[in-house]
Amino acid sequence: MRENEKFRKAIRISGVALAVYGVFRYMLPLVAPFLFASVAAVLLKPSACWISERLQVRWRGKRYGIGAGAVGIVELGILFLLLGFGAYTGSRKLYRELCLLSERFPYWIEKLDVCLTGVCHEMEGSFGLKENSMVHLMQEMIVNFMDTIKAGVMPYLMGNSLLIAKCCIGCCIITVLFAIGVMLFIQELDMWRVRIQQSVFHQEFARIGRLLRIVGNAYVRTQGLIMVLTMGVCTVGFFLMGNPYSILAGIAIGILVSLPIFGTGTVLLPWALITCMRGLWLRGLGIFGLYLICYFMREILEAKMMGDRVGLSPLETLISVYVGLQLFGVLGVLLGPVGVLVVKEFSGEQKTPRIP
Repeated sequence: MRENEKFRKAIRISGVALAVYGVFRYMLPLVAPFLFASVAAVLLKPSACWISERLQVRWRGKRYGIGAGAVGIVELGILFLLLGFGAYTGSRKLYRELCLLSERFPYWIEKLDVCLTGVCHEMEGSFGLKENSMVHLMQEMIVNFMDTIKAGVMPYLMGNSLLIAKCCIGCCIITVLFAIGVMLFIQELDMWRVRIQQSVFHQEFARIGRLLRIVGNAYVRTQGLIMVLTMGVCTVGFFLMGNPYSILAGIAIGILVSLPIFGTGTVLLPWALITCMRGLWLRGLGIFGLYLICYFMREILEAKMMGDRVGLSPLETLISVYVGLQLFGVLGVLLGPVGVLVVKEFSGEQKTPRIP
């Protein structure tokens, strides 16, 4: 009997895991724009309804005004305009800094060449090699590397130009569908809630919704704390290094670390490398040390806090996030823990934890 029970339990867990993988892998990309639209509608509906009620007027006993869905579209458009303005301003500043970097790039290349030449001569003396043999080898490696990049990047861009154009068109279509979905969800949100409550899968929808709220709440709180701690660590570190923009740099890196794709390494590692190339080895090592502190702080806190809040152990959280990243990319940071919780919930392994 116990063997049969174990076998049935293993079959149940495997079936739930395969179902979760299939939904996340194949169904989620199909409905993702509408899921995001529903979330945006839930966030925008209170303000949209409030503005819509204030804009209504009475004329000949009838009320006229702008619908909440139209107001929500206007709010969404304003938000997109603000984000676009921020991106435009940031890209202009980035372009100016890239121009300044390109002007100083030959100087840094020269400094790097002098540094590498010195290292090669030291290696030649240490290993008793022929004079300038390491220098010629290093130069040949650099030339081959640059030729490989030129031979690979340009054909890729030329051969995939049609694919890039299709991706751009697809993004535009998804944006339009998202905007229309937000407007319709704002208008029909109450109706969909009633439909879900009357559905035969009401309990399943409710359980999955609770799991999503738990993981989302835990993720936001964890990333918020990591962002604040990263701001503090970087601000103090840059201040001790004598950086006049320590507070601004700390805030910028703290905001960057909260983004899934980016992290402290996108700024601190190139900064440390450039600083070392300028001959400021101590400051460069200090910046690299800041990167290590922020990196390990994020890894430890993310696993510990996410696990405590969603009911998983730190090791389970770390494994689920890693597997999610491997299977689903950046969204796997959330889908991994959600998948583990869904498997445990529907296989009878654990009860849904409460939202803290």
